[in-house]
Amino acid sequence: MKLLYEGKAKRLYETEQPYELLTEFTDDGTAFKGEKHAPFENTGCMNRALSLPLIQPLEKEGVLTRFVRKIDDIRMIVKSVKIIKVEFLKRAEYAVSS
Repeated sequence: MKLLYEGKAKRLYETEQPYELLTEFTDDGTAFKGEKHAPFENTGCMNRALSLPLIQPLEKEGVLTRFVRKIDDIRMIVKSVKIIKVEFLKRAEYAVSS
């Protein structure tokens, strides 16, 4: 499988299905904006385990998610999506009376 992305908490791999990715949660941990980096046993397992209780109630209410299926304790299949970055700016305007 071809590695497509590697971040602090997970790796994304290409699968045989064109619109699906394999997500593998890692045991890596960082602190202080990446200054400290170390493996923490079972972190990947906990991250994957926490994902499903967040995703499944959303799907039950009709909210579309990327989740396809669980593979094992640290891996799951997700839909491939294109991320569109959106930035919101809030500007405060004040009126000054003389």
